[in-house]
Amino acid sequence: MAVGNRGAKQATLAQLRAFAAVAEHLHFRDAAAAIGMSQPALSGAVSALEEALGVQLLERTTRKVLLSPAGERIAVRARAVLEAMGALLEEAEAVRAPFTGALRLGVIPTVAPYLLPTVLGLFHRRYPGMDLQVHEEQTASLLEGLAAGRLDLLLLAVPLGVPGVTELPLFDEDFVLLAPREHPLAGRRDIPREELRGLQLLLLDEGHCLRDQALDICREAGRTDGADVTTTAAGLSTLVQLVAGGLGVTLLPRTALRLETARNEYLATGYFAEPAPTRRIALAMRTGTARQEEFRAIAGALREAVRPLPVWPAA
Repeated sequence: MAVGNRGAKQATLAQLRAFAAVAEHLHFRDAAAAIGMSQPALSGAVSALEEALGVQLLERTTRKVLLSPAGERIAVRARAVLEAMGALLEEAEAVRAPFTGALRLGVIPTVAPYLLPTVLGLFHRRYPGMDLQVHEEQTASLLEGLAAGRLDLLLLAVPLGVPGVTELPLFDEDFVLLAPREHPLAGRRDIPREELRGLQLLLLDEGHCLRDQALDICREAGRTDGADVTTTAAGLSTLVQLVAGGLGVTLLPRTALRLETARNEYLATGYFAEPAPTRRIALAMRTGTARQEEFRAIAGALREAVRPLPVWPAA
């Protein structure tokens, strides 16, 4: 598809896509990989765009690629054109056949293993015409993917407070205290939050929203930032094994409890006194997306589907 009206030569969407990728990555190899194009084809597309527009978009050296002043301005327009075309195609697909076609779902790692069986079962029963594609990433990466159009819908912890993103709450769930079997708080069902002040706490690495939530809970309990906090694990499964080994305690979402602690005789669970600390899980979509009615319907179906889990579906 050609864009513009400059003599016999016109810019194409493929050329704009190639240039936008180079403008984002400032590296031909990385840009080519990002859009699934060979490096020579990408370089040729950008050169053809420069010829069609009659301006130099890039400053090429042996070591790096820089945007020219004209390139910086054209990059903004190119992204707008590509986003508009993506919205047009999305609108056409939604009108043509709702609940069909690809749905690229992004899920955070501290939700994926525990909720995906429910999600996949729901889609198998109610939305067999949809091609569900699951991407497990941390929150920041998911939000970038949603904004760029790489992902359609997110399943993650909220609130996000991100402009242009609409949250569709699904449920709330408690946090529980996971401790070694011989720990003084093991098995208790009325733990005051203040007990968190003096515990050796194990948390996930930076970038996991569950780490931030746990630290927020600790601060609410009067614990100072960083006090006796040991960051030692990239995933919940590893974190649980470190607790079982006696290195400390951790906070675990209730939905993760059964899978992560099954048949481990070295672990015990403690429950907080009411009101227990909680987190909220929601779907998130681009505000104004053409598929918003579909996504709202899916959110409603998911609220019903999670009722057998140890959660409180959102109203």
